[in-house]
Amino acid sequence: MNLESLKGRLPDYARDLKLNLSSLAGETLLTTQQRAGTFIVSALAARNAEVTRAMLGEFAPLLSAEALNAAQAAAAIMAMNNIYYRFTHLASAPEYRTLPARLRMNVMAKPGVEKVDFELWSLAVSAINGCGMCVDSHEKVLREHGIGVEQIQAAVRIAATVHAIACVLDGLETARLPVAEAA
Repeated sequence: MNLESLKGRLPDYARDLKLNLSSLAGETLLTTQQRAGTFIVSALAARNAEVTRAMLGEFAPLLSAEALNAAQAAAAIMAMNNIYYRFTHLASAPEYRTLPARLRMNVMAKPGVEKVDFELWSLAVSAINGCGMCVDSHEKVLREHGIGVEQIQAAVRIAATVHAIACVLDGLETARLPVAEAA
């Protein structure tokens, strides 16, 4: 599956998502690796098999084996971290914020790609998962490494669009509504 077939699966009411997907696929503010990895981690975080297959089909060929592995690792580690750190942030008892996490996060120290790319992917997943503490942390590191607000925004726009497409397809499947005919 590729982006065109995925767009063909979206109903007319999701036309804006189709348009956003098309424009973001050619986003020039990010490097090819950053853009491709952001699409992949966003699909993994959105947890829709059809969207994940489409993003992997379209963007995995643009990544080295190491970069693809790093993107998958970012999605995996942030799935854990976003839950843990969101809990420590939301819990009323302040003691949780002072306890060590005691969760292995070795991949963050040696992700297999440049630190900024892994941080950007981690930020995208954190935005999808709604972890404000992780969003702040990754955004700060990115800014310290010279990544500008427009680049950060581009990654989050990709995450938002991919997640929205997954939601639409999940909603159609759940309701068993007819989907748009492929154009």
